[in-house]
Amino acid sequence: MNRQAWTSLGRYRSDPVVMWTLRATGAAVLAYAVAVWLSSEPAPLTAPLTALLVVQVTLYATLTTGVRRVISVVAGVLIAVGFSAVVGLSWWSLGLIILASLTVGQFIHVGEFVNEVAISAMLVLGVTQLASQAWERVLETLIGAGVGLLFNVLLAPPVWVDPAAESIVGLARRTRSLLLGIGEELDDPVVVQRAAGRLYEARRLDQAVAQVDAALRQAEESLRLNPRISEGLLSRLVLRTGLDTLEICVVVVRVLARSLTDLAKRRADDEPLFPADTAQALQELLAGVGAAMVSYAVLVTTPVSENAEQAENRLAAELSAAWDTREAVAEMLLRTVKEHPYAWQLHGSLLAEIDRMLEEMDLEHRSQRLMDELDRAAAARHERSARFAGFKRLVRVGPLSQREG
Repeated sequence: MNRQAWTSLGRYRSDPVVMWTLRATGAAVLAYAVAVWLSSEPAPLTAPLTALLVVQVTLYATLTTGVRRVISVVAGVLIAVGFSAVVGLSWWSLGLIILASLTVGQFIHVGEFVNEVAISAMLVLGVTQLASQAWERVLETLIGAGVGLLFNVLLAPPVWVDPAAESIVGLARRTRSLLLGIGEELDDPVVVQRAAGRLYEARRLDQAVAQVDAALRQAEESLRLNPRISEGLLSRLVLRTGLDTLEICVVVVRVLARSLTDLAKRRADDEPLFPADTAQALQELLAGVGAAMVSYAVLVTTPVSENAEQAENRLAAELSAAWDTREAVAEMLLRTVKEHPYAWQLHGSLLAEIDRMLEEMDLEHRSQRLMDELDRAAAARHERSARFAGFKRLVRVGPLSQREG
């Protein structure tokens, strides 16, 4: 197998959709084989159906949403058992079973899987009208649920941290590219349409943030309850706080683009936004902020190792250089404001926005934020342990009081 084939295979292995497809297929086939062995039905298709519903991309999702799906399927089958004993399949019985299934689904709190109660009931009622055969469907459902849960417990799904880390770094690089593009136009006559185009690009970054957030949520779920991971909480918090910081920076970049668009509206079409020396300094500053943003993303996605120390040192050096450039830019903007006082608030807002991004990426700020999140997680864990300990004491006191009575 050549190198390109190995690269393609590795890409597919890191794709959650591909891996879920393969795992769900394997679980469904295994559930069907077990159901054929244990059930008297000639075609026990309810078992693979339930296995498909239970197997999720992550173990955490399997044990949470999967269990609710099992409850919804079992509830639908039980409802169909009752109906199959007294009525046949007709338009009015179908309406009754859908109404009953949706109502029961609300009472058993299966969340977004209420519809699956009705779907399961209709499937069972459609394939059989005999109560004895319907009970076989219950057995098949339990087989499919058991196989699906064991499949993901014994063969734990992959950890999806790497795709999330790549998406975080990709967001930082995309933001850096936008900052570089903005900086290159500062000493040219900027028409309002071009400045508005940069603002539109900045607004589109919000969609990228949403996509990264979805990838990170999947990575966080893959770390929960995963036997391969010993420090899942720390990894989740490092990635989450890192994305929160980048999201704030993305919002600030959008505001910065808005300020430059407003400044372009106040200038003539043949007039540059800033004098040549100020524009060059601002371009250097924006490039430095973008580079620091990429280094920050690399830092929060790099495991604790020598590479992480190198990433931290690089970020510290880039932030220090950016602050130095920022001081020079502030003096130049002050001279510009004295010459053109009508736009003083826009020049001040540019500095405030750059300051905000640099402060958000500060190493001390990051460490303090991470410590606060760890403290909150520890407090929540202590509260859960206290509730569980109280429950155990209550269980122990019950039998003792009965014996004393």
